[in-house]
Amino acid sequence: MCDQSIFIHLGPVVEELELEKYGLEYLFCDPVVFCPHPDGKYFLAHRSVEQTCAEIARFSPRDAAKYAEFTDFWQRVIGMLTPIFNAPPKSIVDMAGNYDISKIKDMMSLMGSGDKTLDLIRTMLSSPLDVINEYFDSEFLKAPLARLSAELSTPPSQKNMAVGSIMMSLRHNPGMARPKGGTGALTQALVRCVQDLGGEIRTDQQVQRVLIDDGKAVGVRLTNGQEYRSTMGVISSLDAQRLFLQLIDERDVDASDAELRERVGRRIANHNEAILKIDCALSELPRFENHNHQDEYWMGSALIADSVAQVEIAHTDPTIGRIPIDDPSMYMVVPSLLDPSLAPEGQHTLWIEFFVPYQIAGAEGTGLKGTGWTEDLKNQVADRVLDKLAEYTPNLKSSIIARHIESPPELERRIGVSKGNYYHLDMSFDQMMFFRPLPELANYKTPIEGLFLTGAGTHPGGSISGLPGRNCARVILQTEHPVSQTLSDTGNVIKSAAKSLFSRS
Repeated sequence: MCDQSIFIHLGPVVEELELEKYGLEYLFCDPVVFCPHPDGKYFLAHRSVEQTCAEIARFSPRDAAKYAEFTDFWQRVIGMLTPIFNAPPKSIVDMAGNYDISKIKDMMSLMGSGDKTLDLIRTMLSSPLDVINEYFDSEFLKAPLARLSAELSTPPSQKNMAVGSIMMSLRHNPGMARPKGGTGALTQALVRCVQDLGGEIRTDQQVQRVLIDDGKAVGVRLTNGQEYRSTMGVISSLDAQRLFLQLIDERDVDASDAELRERVGRRIANHNEAILKIDCALSELPRFENHNHQDEYWMGSALIADSVAQVEIAHTDPTIGRIPIDDPSMYMVVPSLLDPSLAPEGQHTLWIEFFVPYQIAGAEGTGLKGTGWTEDLKNQVADRVLDKLAEYTPNLKSSIIARHIESPPELERRIGVSKGNYYHLDMSFDQMMFFRPLPELANYKTPIEGLFLTGAGTHPGGSISGLPGRNCARVILQTEHPVSQTLSDTGNVIKSAAKSLFSRS
């Protein structure tokens, strides 16, 4: 649910589409993270690694030195992975073409010798917590790093998920930013770009069926019966389960691949962890009275992560259907501090992300969509979450003007993804790259001719990045044009694909 635009700056989407020309402006956060600790210490991270180390050194000079090493390692990993993020997962040629000298140096520094390569593999097969414990001693630092590593919706102890540790390093470089005017400003810029290229966007028109003729995707039918036909095909950014199990006639799916429906329905893993989202209108900033409060603490994101154990329970409890309400851990943003246009003068907006189960154990068949979630329950949980935050910010309760809470099934209904999972499916190692969402669907093509799959459920995964769409556009170009022409046009992949699509629609 995090609105911080980080991953979009790992690719050229903004530049290729010239989105600044269409009104998009990014505001970078600094500081980027604040996390108070119960003993009065705190973790304050700036965009600058050096400033962050200076803040850590207030409480632990040893951990400050190790933090510089930790960040340097993960920055080199990011440099090695970025070319992979920016290419279709089965295209070695495209990946290789994305490596420049600096990224090759990053890769060689990590894999220079046989033992070094094995050690890197061992690290990547470990958990974020293993890595954090290897570097650090202090709980005030380990707990927020564990919390951020778990943003991929896996507990910090999850083996094979050490890559989650990049989430803090990414906040240093490329940095954490938000579109001026709110996340919707990115959408508005994209709309203007599409319209400028001759495209038309239809909203509030629910698709009932993807139309398949003679094994080829040829258009869509809406719930009102209206049909839109295409000469080129259909691109879907829905999760694979909704697309193949709900929107395509099962006979058409079976004709393309007799095993696909079974594999999509059962092979794709989508665990029980979901989000309770709390939005508040505030009359003033919450103040961390016992932690040398500075307004800038709210410039990026703030965390409640008292201990690694608390963060671990925040993820393991939802998996088995329990709400981790005894001692809540949470992720929070006050976007109006960085961008005052988002609230009336002197007032602020606050949103909180709290991990909860989608299906509550023992409450099957009750509440909204049989999940056990009710109006009373979601408000009780929100009350407890806000009580926990108020332990650190005593003025919170009196500053709340209004609040809005969404439970997981309500988020599912609003954003249209299974179980309200904005990643579409688990961001676990076994469902990344050429495994995402399944090997036969991983390169944005599907067994149905003319049907392409993109979005958070495809490589490189969920976030505000534009990378799945850009990679899908590259595949469409390679389908329509010779490889040599496509490779020569990689500097403007998305616009080339858009012009091709719109000129033939």
